[in-house]
Amino acid sequence: MKRKPIYVELIIHADMESLWTYTQTAELHEQWDLRFSSINYLPRKSERNTQDFLYETRIGFGLRISGTGRAKSSVREGTGVRLSTLAFGSEQPFSLIRHGAGYWQYRPNADSITFLTKYDYATRFGRLGHWFDRLLFRPLFGWATALSFDVLRLWLEKQIPPAVSLQRTLIHYLSTGLLSLLWFYEGLVPKWMFPEAGELGIMKSMQMFPGMELQALKWLGAAEILLGFLMLLYHRSKWIYRLQVVGLSALAGGALICTPSLLAQPFNPFVLSATMIGFCLTGIWTSRDLPDAANCIRKKGEMRQ
Repeated sequence: MKRKPIYVELIIHADMESLWTYTQTAELHEQWDLRFSSINYLPRKSERNTQDFLYETRIGFGLRISGTGRAKSSVREGTGVRLSTLAFGSEQPFSLIRHGAGYWQYRPNADSITFLTKYDYATRFGRLGHWFDRLLFRPLFGWATALSFDVLRLWLEKQIPPAVSLQRTLIHYLSTGLLSLLWFYEGLVPKWMFPEAGELGIMKSMQMFPGMELQALKWLGAAEILLGFLMLLYHRSKWIYRLQVVGLSALAGGALICTPSLLAQPFNPFVLSATMIGFCLTGIWTSRDLPDAANCIRKKGEMRQ
């Protein structure tokens, strides 16, 4: 089956020389490109526009994939379009990528640059390597390329260093992931699976649904589970966090007003709500200028609104 090349395109509001410098200087390139841990240029040979280099990628567990590459640049007279072609490969027997090739293209617009890449590679390990690449590695590699392009855009447009963007991304997904997990747990375990352990008693003490406390508790649990799913879908939107802050304040306040003795418990609504509100505030803060692979065009000719 024919392989589908990886294609990524993004408009960056920067001048050509800045974009060229940030993508053609090894010390800068390795900072924003998630695919590489280090890039080292080798001394140039006779041909002025050709650059050989060594690359390395850490894949975890102390393992590193290293390889070699050769880049060649050119400029189209009259249009100002720049092209950087690339051939790369690795001799390491445990590297999935055997060899590959592609290009970067820089197309000048009125006040921006269209920066795009297209590349493909051959794999090792026969059919197993082919299917692993098709089902997991290639989609992940394409996503990493797109996310890297947006990290570069933020660096050039808003002067946010790649290390800051990646740190903010990690904090954001940890916070929102924990929020979703807590909503799933709070909606399912104490309200659906074990309501008699305490939640049902709190609901009865509120005297808001006489005779229907269990049903009301399960409806509340379903709403909390739904909110956990909404967190996964809309974690980049600030309204979802504001909604949670209001809801958490109401839930904790209502429980403590009706049952003040809960404050003496080691795990009480106030502690849980305060923790989750803290995650909400972190989510609001980190959602600003968060790199997003979805900002990139992934198919040639596709239009982006």
